[in-house]
Amino acid sequence: MTVVDLTMKGEQKAELNKDGYTLTELLMIQQILQQCYLADPSRYRLFLFLISIVICFVVTKSFLLTCCLPFFLMGMRYYFSRKVILHYLDCALHTDMSDIEQYYMKPPGSCFWVAVLDGNVVGIVAARGNEEDNTVELLRMSVDSNYRGKGIAKALGRKVLEFAMLNNYSSVVLGTTAVKMAAHKLYESLGFKHVGVVEHYALPGMTRSLLERMFFQVRYHRYRLQLREE
Repeated sequence: MTVVDLTMKGEQKAELNKDGYTLTELLMIQQILQQCYLADPSRYRLFLFLISIVICFVVTKSFLLTCCLPFFLMGMRYYFSRKVILHYLDCALHTDMSDIEQYYMKPPGSCFWVAVLDGNVVGIVAARGNEEDNTVELLRMSVDSNYRGKGIAKALGRKVLEFAMLNNYSSVVLGTTAVKMAAHKLYESLGFKHVGVVEHYALPGMTRSLLERMFFQVRYHRYRLQLREE
């Protein structure tokens, strides 16, 4: 597996273009796989679902309606999750991922990498520098679900850390809505420290309506890796 810097000129970049790697399509597929876990089924919400089932039986005295209620609740959860996720992907594919070169390859302090295995792009990651506080933000990390568990995400993360050190940034920051513990353990294995969480985080496309809040909520976790003191 090799990690290719898309800001590099010459043969490697030409080969990527020739082979027709469509990074926006890769992101779209992988973000769908990842964001399917965005809706965080908190204990509080699960408790409300259970209570609603009990109330349904007490009020209706109908086993049929009570048995149908969980399917209705799951259907509503799927509807709101899908609605927000698709809007989120649409925003991504019409902003930075619509023009990788403009967002990540031309600006100073930014970069974009792809992981290539057996001639296929299996992972991506981006870095965007902030000169005001001398930090680099790790963005768009994604690995093909068929190649996870092979150290690809860690290799991509290390590329961002190397980039930050070579360019004398003081720290690397990232934010994630991932629910799976594996993602959080990955960041911690790279040296990141959890510095906070935003409850009821609003993604693009979220209306914050009562029904949406009932069936779809996300937590936004912030991580930071201090490379050197200012």
